[in-house]
Amino acid sequence: MMKQFLFLIFLGTFGISMFGQQKEVKPFSLEANYFTGSILEHNPDIAHLITELPRGFILAYNRKTYGFNEWEARYRYPDWGFTFAYQDMVNPILGENYSLYGHFTWYYFQRHFSITVGQGIAYTTNPYDPETNFKNNAYGSDLLSSTYLRFNLVKENLFKGFGVNLGAGVIHYSNANFKAPNNSTNTFFFNVGTSYQFDAENFPTRISTGGWRSSNYAEPYKINVAFMSGVNEADVNGLGQYPFYTLSVFADKRINYKSTFQFGVDVYFSQFLIELIKFRRKAFPEDGLKKDIDYRRVGVFIGHELRFNRVAFVSQVGYYTYWPYEFENRIYNRLGLKRYFFDDRFFASVTVKAHYAKAEAVEFGIGYRFKVIE
Repeated sequence: MMKQFLFLIFLGTFGISMFGQQKEVKPFSLEANYFTGSILEHNPDIAHLITELPRGFILAYNRKTYGFNEWEARYRYPDWGFTFAYQDMVNPILGENYSLYGHFTWYYFQRHFSITVGQGIAYTTNPYDPETNFKNNAYGSDLLSSTYLRFNLVKENLFKGFGVNLGAGVIHYSNANFKAPNNSTNTFFFNVGTSYQFDAENFPTRISTGGWRSSNYAEPYKINVAFMSGVNEADVNGLGQYPFYTLSVFADKRINYKSTFQFGVDVYFSQFLIELIKFRRKAFPEDGLKKDIDYRRVGVFIGHELRFNRVAFVSQVGYYTYWPYEFENRIYNRLGLKRYFFDDRFFASVTVKAHYAKAEAVEFGIGYRFKVIE
């Protein structure tokens, strides 16, 4: 479930300009929630870590949108903001987690139901240590990527700016194979909380998009060339961290304000596979791995971008057409964020590449986009 990286980093580092192009009213609210739940056994290897019921609290700052920027009206006036979460795993092996996220909240059913997605970074107090904490096979490092998803029943401004909410969600912690071990945890929880909207009586009138059609943003086919890199490790403790390099070439077609479709080719140069192949040849000679087996992989993929002005949420699924070393499986997926620059000709991205729910790497990328077909 590790989901690609991160509205907090992108909105804070790359995307802040889209919120402040002109002077505007900036209504906001503060929110506090208590939660408790249970760690889900998504992998039998973490069964020994599921003991008591984890608990914690969530504090959030929410910027309330009203259509000042076009994307706000296109997405039905969502909130965006920052979340701090504390979770006591109630297990001495796992310790406690402190997390900071960027989040988006979308509203439905006359704003009485909300869906919140947050992505950020967590600090865990008791990660794996080969001598002092070898039983913690969930967290291989003290810094983790974290994602949370919440579904809430909401009543805002119930009395003089105060509101209430009740719901459920999931918090995920993982380091995306940056360092082994990395079995991760997913906590399913129930939450109850309250909010306070400042200056609620003077909330501005919401602005619609008028008659401006979403399809007016359609574009011709474009070609993209992207380079991605990072560091990761195989699932063998102590095998070491190594760099990887990925080259992607793909075409895209933007059909309206929100949606762009993609198809293309990935070429992977993952050096951790060189070391993993060496290890397996020595440790498991019965597998019959050839000495000159190629570690490189080539895949074809299709994808979609969900655009928020110059920021896009990327989702792709691919299939290895060249896969000489059978690592994980032939189907892979990529989730993450992209920020466009200079009339959408250049972009930067942070994505998580995985095989189903098993993350392989966090990819940091740059790319160039150009038109070839009118």
